[in-house]
This record gives sequence, structure tokens and C-alpha cells, in this order.
Amino acid sequence: MKYRSMKNVDKKVSEVGFGVWSVATPWWGVKDETLAKKLLRVAYEDYGITFFDTADVYGQGKGETLLAEALEGLMDKIVIATKFGYDIFAKRGDRHGGHSELPQYWDKEAIRNSCEASLKRLKIETIDVYQLHNARMEAIISDEVMETLERLKEEGKIRSYGVALGPDIGWRDEGLATIQKQKMDMAQIINNLIEQDPARELIKAAEEAGTSLIARVPHASGLLDGSYDPDKHFDKSDHRNHRPVKWMQSGVQAVRDWSFLYKGTDRTIGQAAILYSLASAAIKSVLPNITSEANLKEFAEASEKTPFTAEELAKVEELWLNGQQEALKQPFSNSKSKPTPVAIKQ
Repeated sequence: MKYRSMKNVDKKVSEVGFGVWSVATPWWGVKDETLAKKLLRVAYEDYGITFFDTADVYGQGKGETLLAEALEGLMDKIVIATKFGYDIFAKRGDRHGGHSELPQYWDKEAIRNSCEASLKRLKIETIDVYQLHNARMEAIISDEVMETLERLKEEGKIRSYGVALGPDIGWRDEGLATIQKQKMDMAQIINNLIEQDPARELIKAAEEAGTSLIARVPHASGLLDGSYDPDKHFDKSDHRNHRPVKWMQSGVQAVRDWSFLYKGTDRTIGQAAILYSLASAAIKSVLPNITSEANLKEFAEASEKTPFTAEELAKVEELWLNGQQEALKQPFSNSKSKPTPVAIKQ
């Protein structure tokens, strides 16, 4: 495993991180808590993964308690990132207009309460990376939010802060505001060979500003790890159900175009997908979805494989700009199309 430095974090982060989402919620398929804890422990002990990204909303705090239990006695040796902003105990009936997200609260009291609760569940004194979870523009540019986070940093409750952009693809303006206007320490983005926009612009901005980035969804819902079967789609319980079949089919063709990145090399397709993000020095860690010991091993070992050459990166850009970008075009979300989710007044 190779390591990189994150802004205002005093420990090195592994180039391949562990997104606790994949073992703390049933959406990705890991329902066995014993297996979940084993994967988290083995990730650190056997593969040198030191960056673990979780959130208070994962299983209503389970993602944080699971991490603390799995890595008991080792929490001071890893870099812990968690997120805040959602009312994690809101009832399903409180969701706004059928919106799939829980209500969000960004006032000073809510942020402080969330931070204290996360510290307690994680059984630590300081959160290394504290992220606004799927924040809209109004929260990102809020003076109250920024001032509260600065106070938490001064009090030693957090070391750095930023925004996990989402929940889906897009959020260009929000990302640029995080990096250029608010000059936060970090941002978490979606980035992969098939979804290069708006990440290309955000990466450039981060490189210029010295902002640390974390990349998630490197395998584009299975298209880039070999798990997607183009002859069948998935039922409503599968996380890929929201992907349009036509878009997935275009992705399958794009994967064929990328074959030079893994065929005849020391990389698997899944490892090449991770190395694509690591080609930028601004991206400090990549978060693949880890659901088994087999893919933990494969993905963790990506850090040791041959980095992309300048020629390979040039060909990736050429393919993207000369056809793939248009074929894989999809609507981007933003604060106007998906405003801050709020609770319905009773």
C-alpha cells in the first residue's frame, strides 16, 4: 500500500480507502455483521488501509459504531472520516414530498450535536475529516456552518473539514464553491473512467488550490470491476437499479475501449479503474465498494500496480473528448434541481 498526505490531517492516508457504507447498510449486500467487522479489521491489518470513510446516517449510527468495534485499539492509527447534516432519526413519513433523502439541518446546534454524537459512537476525541453530507449550496456558503466548523477545529474535536458532494453525479458549482470560494480542506467527489465530468473540472480546481480530494464510485456501479452482466439488469433491491439500461450499455462499449489499460498489463480492470483516479496528486484516496475478502484483496493491491503512463492518460482523454463524453452524457444534479430536503410540518 502507498500513502498520501491530506490537508490538515497529521496521519498518512492509504491510496485505497474503505467506504464503510458497503458493510454498514444492506444496499451493497453485506448483511453479516461478523463479515463486516472482519473486512474492516483485515483491511487494516493485512492490506495497510488506513483511511476509513463513514457517516452518521449509515444505519442510524451503525457505520460509526461498527468501525469502532471492528478496529478497537487501533483507532488512533487510522484516519477517520465521517459525515453530518442529515436528521438520522427522522421517520420515513417525515420525508419531503416522497424525497428519498432524510431532512437536513445545518444550524450551529445541529452540527455540534452531530459531532458530539459521532465522537461518542466512534469512541475517539477528534474526528480527522468531518464532511457536510450531500450539502446544497446554501449550506456550503453559510457563514454559520463555516464558523461552527472552525470552532470545532479550534476545540480539537475535528482536524479538517469539507464536503461530500452528492448524493449522485453533478454538483459542479457546489464543488467549485467548496474548493475556490470557501477554501475548505477537502471534497469528496464521484470520479471514474465512465463518469469523468464534472470531476475533471473539480480535480483541476483542487490541484490549483491545494485542496485534498477523495474519490468514490471508481467502478461505476460494477461496469469497471467486471461484475456487471450486460445480459441482465437488476431488481429494485440492487444498487444499480437506478442506472438506465441504455446508459449501462454505452458503458459496456466504453469498457471495451479502455481494454488497453488492463489487458496485457499487471492490472485487473478493477485495479485500473482505481489507478485512474490516483493519477491526480489531488486525489488522496479512492473508495471502492468492498463487500468480500476477494475484492478487498484485489482493490487494495491496486496501489502497488503500475501507475498510468502519460501516454495512457493522453489516450484516455482523447477517447473521452472524441465520442465517449457524448455517449455517456447524463443529467447533472445541483442545488436547484435537488434542493435541501426538509421535514414536512406536522
